[in-house]
Amino acid sequence: MQILTEKAVLVCGHRGKVQIAASQELVKIEGIAVLVERDPEGKTIGGCPNYGPSIKPCTSTLAVQKGYSSLIGIMGKRLCLDTVEGLTDGTPPGTVKYKVVSPGQEWIRGDA
Repeated sequence: MQILTEKAVLVCGHRGKVQIAASQELVKIEGIAVLVERDPEGKTIGGCPNYGPSIKPCTSTLAVQKGYSSLIGIMGKRLCLDTVEGLTDGTPPGTVKYKVVSPGQEWIRGDA
């Protein structure tokens, strides 16, 4: 499993892009900050094409359901792996997930 960096690409189930940012600058891979626990949560999703009169597009990520390392952490926060997945606030509620399509680096692997 790859470790996520701030250059990671995460998308909602409709392919809207998650606006990701790292909360720490201590650990970097190739000069790019590594993502840690809670970094993917509560982030804005842009460009979700799922909208209409009674349809709410994905605009925000909710809690991560899986994908944090159980072995590696930084300052007490678990690393984010390329298996990160969680729900969005889009419709239908409780069904639309966000996921990683690119970890933002290809060099360093982590363990779940």
